[in-house]
Amino acid sequence: MRSLTRLLAAALSALALVAGTFGGPATASAASTVAAPVADGMHWTPRPEQYAGTATTRDLAIPMSDGVVLRGDLVLPADADGHPAPGPFPVVVTITAYNKTVIAGGFGSTLAGAPPAYLVKRGYAQLTVDARGTGSSEGQWCAFCTREDQDGAEVMTWAHEQPWSNGDTAMTGASYMGIAQIFAAAGRPAGLKAIFPQVPGADVYRDIVASGGQLDVGFMPAWLGLVTFTSLIPPAVAATDPQSGFVALASHLLAAATFTAPLLLEAAAGADPAYDGPFYAQRSSINVIDKVDVPTFLISGEYDLFQRGTPLLFERLRKRGVPAKLIIGPWDHLQGSSGAQVGDAGYGSLAELQLRWFDHYVKGMPDPELDGDIPPLTYYEQGTGHWRTSDAWVGSDRKALTFKLSGGTLLSGGTLTTGTAAPGSSTILPIPVSGLCTRSTNQWTAGVMNLFPFPNPCLTDNRLNDLTGVVFDTAPMTAPVRFQGPINARLYASVLGLVGDGMLSVSVEDVAPDGTVSRLTGGWQVISFRDLDQTRSRYLDGALIQPYHPFTQASRHNLTGTAPIDVEVFPTGASIEPGHRLRLAIQAYDVPHLLPNLTLALGGLSAITVHTGGLTPSSLTVPAVTP
Repeated sequence: MRSLTRLLAAALSALALVAGTFGGPATASAASTVAAPVADGMHWTPRPEQYAGTATTRDLAIPMSDGVVLRGDLVLPADADGHPAPGPFPVVVTITAYNKTVIAGGFGSTLAGAPPAYLVKRGYAQLTVDARGTGSSEGQWCAFCTREDQDGAEVMTWAHEQPWSNGDTAMTGASYMGIAQIFAAAGRPAGLKAIFPQVPGADVYRDIVASGGQLDVGFMPAWLGLVTFTSLIPPAVAATDPQSGFVALASHLLAAATFTAPLLLEAAAGADPAYDGPFYAQRSSINVIDKVDVPTFLISGEYDLFQRGTPLLFERLRKRGVPAKLIIGPWDHLQGSSGAQVGDAGYGSLAELQLRWFDHYVKGMPDPELDGDIPPLTYYEQGTGHWRTSDAWVGSDRKALTFKLSGGTLLSGGTLTTGTAAPGSSTILPIPVSGLCTRSTNQWTAGVMNLFPFPNPCLTDNRLNDLTGVVFDTAPMTAPVRFQGPINARLYASVLGLVGDGMLSVSVEDVAPDGTVSRLTGGWQVISFRDLDQTRSRYLDGALIQPYHPFTQASRHNLTGTAPIDVEVFPTGASIEPGHRLRLAIQAYDVPHLLPNLTLALGGLSAITVHTGGLTPSSLTVPAVTP
């Protein structure tokens, strides 16, 4: 088994360079090295270990109500010789689709978050479960289908009832494992006291599958392939229960042929999976978050795959009065998943935060300073490197600030102004390498570029990419302009091409006095999906800051003439400092992140003209932070 684990680790390491789901140790981004903690006087220190060691039991059978058997590895506190302590203990559960045996073999630590031993040695049991159709578990994987979501609550109920459990449970895990927490908690299983999701998604279509309406080809195919690959590894349970192992492997093979492969092909062909609808609604945790009533601590990243979605979960919990906290750091998906830099926020390491959260809400230990020490929202501010705090996602200190696009000549762009905009137009050519040398490539491959040990100018300077489109700059700032939250770019556009379609890819950027261009965030919108659902869009002071497009087949229609296109720019926190300029850059591609499906392919050949001033008041609206 040990040699098999080493072989699998080598194979998966190669695949990770494409998938970006697992990887080596997270590396600090250029921004994170200047972070300053916000809390100097913490009123809490982590308690010491109670137990010297841990003891592991592998592949426990966890029966589901439909007869399928899932498998879990249990880690209990133990003495120095490895003898399990008598217990019982509160149980921390992680449900993974990435094969618990591979993770336990020392691979995938980047995605696994804090080491389980930290909590186990302080009096918790850790149960790591392979999701249905993955690892050693039976059944067919279906990526958060109704049955898998039901499994989550049933696993928690099972853990609640075991003799080594004291009946109180919690959950941890990143990415898929974070989303699984939301669905499990929505089932309201007995005994669940708290969860700690890192970088979970909320609305999978808009967050990641087809942001703006084009398909995410940088991450989604590789991710689906990686889950399938790890599910086809001969189950570890086969060594002790050959029949269960055979049943599991056979069902995994069937799922690859009947779920994963058809899903990819149909999406690429422009069939139903290319549009938003019931398939994605079922798999979007935002649709069940109002059923979650346990305290929830969230970790997010400003360059994460779920940069858009995680804060929406936090906001919905807070509106209902559920104890919830959110830390947003300058992290991509692998960095946010590992949690290695969470301590930069000033509240302690990821493991220490989990201990504090669970000690209070699971073990019931008094912690009167918890809310005083850790505000509801803590976010990293690009531009200053400071950590800022807030009581709400879009709080009362936000005011809509609109910059108008002004002027513009052919391929050159124009300016951004809060004054009167001059009429003009700028044309964006379809250059299919736009986006390649940008932080977007790192973000939408989950952080692969950050794994390499040498400096990469594509992560720190967007000047080269800006040459593939048009840009609009403010004058140098005379005072800081701070903003935090979702952003809207309203661009009046016309299309020259075989069809009235194409994609607007926009970047909000910071231009330093020396000309260095820092990409703060981005947004994308296929023109034919421009219909706006005003009832689900977000407004601030009457100005649109977060558009909501239906992305259904019925809502799609090509453009004739000139019309406003609202581009949802994913949320961020930043300060444009004195001497710096705010820039809006516009291209027609974001490769390798997004590509059109077959029904949108002709739009990829179009030249798009953005019109400014007069009757075509193109603009950029940000939620400015007021003193």
